[in-house]
Amino acid sequence: MSDSDLRAFYLRYLAELNAHEFGRMEEFISDRTTLNGEPATRDDLLAVQKADVAAVPDLHWELVELLFDGDRLAARLVNTGTPVREWLGVPATGASFEITEYAIYQVRDGRFVHMTALHDAAELRRQLTR
Repeated sequence: MSDSDLRAFYLRYLAELNAHEFGRMEEFISDRTTLNGEPATRDDLLAVQKADVAAVPDLHWELVELLFDGDRLAARLVNTGTPVREWLGVPATGASFEITEYAIYQVRDGRFVHMTALHDAAELRRQLTR
């Protein structure tokens, strides 16, 4: 895929993710992938995403920066939301969060085969418990 194809692919993925259209993820995520370096299936990954959205129904990812290197892409995103139930070990208090996420992906045959994401969990917890 060219850089422009990868950009269009990622923007479609992000739009579906923000719409919480998990039934559309087959288009973007390979049957077998890795998640943060560990072998996973698409269903494993979707279970994580669905659990996050169940706890944070307004969970939103905003793309700030997108870089390409062959079949790999890196994204800097801002994640926002307000948990309505316990999430990541923190009870829901009505507090919202806004954190930066760094994500790295590899695309093969038009779908993600490696997905890694990193965010400051301590900052997230700080914002939710202040």
